[in-house]
Amino acid sequence: MKVLVTGGAGYIGSVLVGKLLDEGWEVHVVDNLMYKQTSLLAYASRDNFYFYYGDVRDERIFKPMIKKFDVIIPLAALVGMPACERSPHDAWSINRDAIIMLDRMRSKSQIMIFPNTNSGYGTTTGEIYCDENTPLNPISIYGKSKVEAEKSLLDSGNVVVLRLATVFGYSPRMRLDLLVNDFTYRAMKDGYIIIYQSHFKRNYVHISDVCDCFLYCIENFDLMKDEVYNLGLDDANLSKEELAKLIKQHIPNFVYKIAEIGEDPDKRNYIVSNEKIKKAGFTAKVSIDDGIEELRRVYSILIRLSLIHISEPTRLGMISY
Repeated sequence: MKVLVTGGAGYIGSVLVGKLLDEGWEVHVVDNLMYKQTSLLAYASRDNFYFYYGDVRDERIFKPMIKKFDVIIPLAALVGMPACERSPHDAWSINRDAIIMLDRMRSKSQIMIFPNTNSGYGTTTGEIYCDENTPLNPISIYGKSKVEAEKSLLDSGNVVVLRLATVFGYSPRMRLDLLVNDFTYRAMKDGYIIIYQSHFKRNYVHISDVCDCFLYCIENFDLMKDEVYNLGLDDANLSKEELAKLIKQHIPNFVYKIAEIGEDPDKRNYIVSNEKIKKAGFTAKVSIDDGIEELRRVYSILIRLSLIHISEPTRLGMISY
């Protein structure tokens, strides 16, 4: 099995690549290493690992090699509302146009596993479960660009789309702008946080479950193809205040204050049903509690060693999902 992963040096990619290699598959990564990340160095000695430096929008990189892959996993993206609002041209050209380019270049027999975001559900009451038939209503350039890429791929076919919940957990290419990672980091480093619109809800999923699900989709592609699946934890449809309470159980000195005035610029507020992917045979397993404890241990090392600055540029945007 030959697999192409774009953005493979990013938050999810640097974990997924290892799992793909452990399966014995040949893994090819395209990434521009825009933050000089070293997250793939652990795989450099593996005979079945190949790296290509370049921009995922550059058709010349893919033209001579794309037909040789069995599976294409396009992780490269400009991620998150703030980064996309600051660089709308890059958001559209990376999140949508580069995906459409890869789809146009691949043969119809090549498998595509596409990671979308469940932020496409936009703003809801936070009380009604969003399933895969819920109308999409993205409220940011990030959500809109990813939703348009999803639609194009589904029209083309031979694809599985995963609408990912907010991911949490450790990666060699760490991200602090994800809610569980962010809140836990602030609890460890600052000891306090002010929460705006604390009742807004999200669904969550651990990075290990995300990567395991990619493998599951590849191995069960014939049963799952041309469908969309929400991927998250059933018991992790949590408000921001509920998340803070869980973190305080692991970090007792953590103080959080609910702001009575002010707004979070990110207006997403929804809960998600993951029943469809469970019926397809996959269930996310790593709990929020286990993830918080993992992060607590990781941050206790990184903060003391003053290495946490390595991940802080993700707040400014990145070209790795």
